[in-house]
Amino acid sequence: MNPIALSLFASRIAAVCDEMGALLRRTAFSPNIKDRLDFSCAVFDESGKLCAQAAHIPVHLGSMAYAMADIVSQVEWLPGDQVVVNDPYLGGTHLPDVTVIAPVFVNSQLLGFVANRAHHANIGASSPGSMPISSRLEEEGVVIPPTHIQREHILVDHVMNQLVGDEDNRQARGDFTAQLSANRLGQERLQALIEESGAERYQQHLVGLNAYGEQLARAAISEIPDGQYSFTDYMDDDGLGQTRIPISVQLSIAEGTASLDFKGTAAQVEGNINCPLPVTAAAVFYVFRCLMSESTPACAGTFKPIHISAQKGSLINAERPHAVAAGNVETSSRLVDVVLGALAQAIPDKIPAASQGTMNNVAMGAHGTGQWPRWDYYETIGGGMGGSAIAPGLSGVQSHMTNTLNTPIESVELHYPLRVERYQLRDASAGEGKHAGGNGLVREYQFLAPASVSLLTERRTIRPWGVAGGGEARAGENLLNGVPVAAKCAMEVNAGDKLTIATPGGGGWGQGT
Repeated sequence: MNPIALSLFASRIAAVCDEMGALLRRTAFSPNIKDRLDFSCAVFDESGKLCAQAAHIPVHLGSMAYAMADIVSQVEWLPGDQVVVNDPYLGGTHLPDVTVIAPVFVNSQLLGFVANRAHHANIGASSPGSMPISSRLEEEGVVIPPTHIQREHILVDHVMNQLVGDEDNRQARGDFTAQLSANRLGQERLQALIEESGAERYQQHLVGLNAYGEQLARAAISEIPDGQYSFTDYMDDDGLGQTRIPISVQLSIAEGTASLDFKGTAAQVEGNINCPLPVTAAAVFYVFRCLMSESTPACAGTFKPIHISAQKGSLINAERPHAVAAGNVETSSRLVDVVLGALAQAIPDKIPAASQGTMNNVAMGAHGTGQWPRWDYYETIGGGMGGSAIAPGLSGVQSHMTNTLNTPIESVELHYPLRVERYQLRDASAGEGKHAGGNGLVREYQFLAPASVSLLTERRTIRPWGVAGGGEARAGENLLNGVPVAAKCAMEVNAGDKLTIATPGGGGWGQGT
């Protein structure tokens, strides 16, 4: 396959994902999808191997890439089907992230799949926002095994009704409808691409694409000196009493391959910072993808030179029924720090200091009283990025495993009984150095009605580290009416109460100021 044809094919199949994402955003109802962009879209081959993905949420897409083959092998597929799943132990991340998968048939031949994953603020947990302080998976909401939501082009009404709960839940129904519509568009675009080239030639193009991705990946890894590198970082706590929980990696680089052994990582814990292996893989894939050229296709071949080993029953290869709500968001962030920390020993000029290392998860809502109907809200909050050899870190941004946006204040205040009193950079929160880290953020909410609130945050005690002599960043803090509250907690608030989230900065790079 000549380079020009390969480049055109890679661009066209990636464009299918981009167009799916644009439709999903335009047609979704909830701020989580239409404003925060907490969704992802991808294309897979007939066996579930990744062919293309849009630049959406790394933790979504890496985990889908790792586990999709197992999911699609469990289902009997017919033209016009769509299947919904959120089970973290069957290739999901955590329960609020719901994946919808659709097969692509051409002339009755199954030739691939399109899929999208989107965050739903209400997935049936007892606490509003469905991000509780939990110890078992069933406490976190409804667990959906691979289930047909559409069968031969016909919506399965009882499945949709079970997913949205209340028949009047327009927001949830609208979001699921948007996910189904995005997949239908993806099916049409991929079918047109296959029909244009023919099934046999399309499959040959995929072989060429994967070979090219593997070649570029090996070339990027070959730029890292061969050797053994290790690093350990810690989770603050699990929310249920266990603190300073280690994640360790031994990284081996040899002849264009990277092997990561997470021996020494803590066993799975009682709290919900556990994560299944696909989430661990997502964090690892993300870090190495950042070292590759921008032209590297996001396909299965790109990840072939990367090998991961993690003991079953560990924090990062947890087993059912351990809770995982914060593993997807917080532990994945620390995994990135751990892998970057190991790489910094080999290539410090290419690796930044630690970024904020948390998504600062805020979930809130109420079951509905007085003038306010039931509401569920969830958001993540940006912070500081780590400084690097070439530039200071950015301030007030989402980084690494999340690629979402902070919800605009206008959207928050339009949809919910909340007022955002402050939203500003957090001065003097960055690590110092030749290239300082970025500053975190301060976001303060005033409640206009009573509500339940859950916080799942990290880097409140263990600070983001620096590289090459750079300084640590300031840890984050959570305050209710000016009084500190725990990094992970659930609480009831009254009208007039104020919740302040001050996020960590990024570490500094290099000595000096």
